[in-house]
Amino acid sequence: MALFDTTAFRIIEQGMSVLWNKQQIIAQNIANADTPEYNCKYLEFGGVLKEKLRQNGTIKQELNLSQCVVTDYITRDQADRNNVDNDTQQAELAKTQLQYDALIDSMNGNFTRMRSAMTTK
Repeated sequence: MALFDTTAFRIIEQGMSVLWNKQQIIAQNIANADTPEYNCKYLEFGGVLKEKLRQNGTIKQELNLSQCVVTDYITRDQADRNNVDNDTQQAELAKTQLQYDALIDSMNGNFTRMRSAMTTK
């Protein structure tokens, strides 16, 4: 439906997808914190919003937040060669959850504005 096919909705939708994937990777890291020789993974994503909102401040049709899972093979923090820092992962998980919640709040705000515009006489 064209009503929900706006730049704001697409950005929020893709942002939520990226953050969901990031939460899954962090959860996997936490679950493997005691696994010998486990290498910590990170989700990197580039949200280059089509050349930074182009010249005129609008985003054209296509929007894609690219994602890449990166594995840390260099750091070896523990004797069993596991490199998961549980405190860091817990903090990242909390930060990611706050970001996800902010996107949900933004989406709810969009719905509230639409509902208000439709019911205003």
